[in-house]
Amino acid sequence: MRSGLGAVGCSVGGHGQAGQATSADAEAEADAEPESDAVRRPRPVLLRRAVVVILLGYLGAALALDRYGAREPEPGCYDAIVVAGCRVMPDGRPSTALARRTERAVQLYEAGRADTIGFTGGIGDYGASEASVAADYAHALGVPREALVLEERSTSTDENAAHIAEVLGSDQRILVVSDTYHVYRCRRVFGRYFAEVHGAGSKGHPYARAKGSLREVAAVLIYGALGRL
Repeated sequence: MRSGLGAVGCSVGGHGQAGQATSADAEAEADAEPESDAVRRPRPVLLRRAVVVILLGYLGAALALDRYGAREPEPGCYDAIVVAGCRVMPDGRPSTALARRTERAVQLYEAGRADTIGFTGGIGDYGASEASVAADYAHALGVPREALVLEERSTSTDENAAHIAEVLGSDQRILVVSDTYHVYRCRRVFGRYFAEVHGAGSKGHPYARAKGSLREVAAVLIYGALGRL
């Protein structure tokens, strides 16, 4: 009888140990599941942080471009002041940006920075070429016709630079005028066609500058990828 009870007792003890082991395994698995979730959880956090860093970098680049063009141009005289082209309005008037660029160029001309103003830009969506419309406006502001040089074929910043270099000569020291956020790209692009290039910015409305600066970051990246800077 004792032998049988002992056997039964051993059997019961074995089942108890097995139950404890099963319970321990279940607890271990339960503890392991949150750990797996913890491994997966940081990925969205890292992604959000990366997006924030990229956005802040983009905004910083836009601000830097605008500030770069807002600086005063290098002192001294130049062979020519060159105005980067911009669109013409349906009624034939210069757009706000083109008018501002022209006014800035005239201001520099009257300050004695150069004896010649070169205007760039071909025919866009409306009427006459950007260069001719800007030149007419400069003449209305008091600049004599003999001081105005036109390039009327270009449709991009790179073409502005290439074609006006054919007119003025590539050995010139020029001062290129554009919106503040566009000055950096102009200076780099025109620098591929002229001996020496400096920039002068035309300051527009804050909203227009902010919008233009954000767009310009993409343009700089594209021009850089294409090897045009």
